[in-house]
Amino acid sequence: MENSDAIPEPVPPSKEELRLAMKAFRKRLKLMRLDDESRLGHGPMSGGQQSSVVAIRPPDQFPKAVWQELAKQGKVKHDGRGLYSLTE
Repeated sequence: MENSDAIPEPVPPSKEELRLAMKAFRKRLKLMRLDDESRLGHGPMSGGQQSSVVAIRPPDQFPKAVWQELAKQGKVKHDGRGLYSLTE
């Protein structure tokens, strides 16, 4: 007798979905760093300041399974509390 309440196996994300997620992640990280570097508070005579942003919350348009798979593949690193960083 089969259990009709069984949860089906989750479908792994496609290569295309993973590629698009990485592209969106890199773009968001770049924008967050640029935003951090351009904030007010730096002196007009200073040479600027390097961004301190290293981890971000990944884009919402991709499910959590995509980010878990990318972390499993070693392309991003899960830093806890929903934050991910690039592994370079």
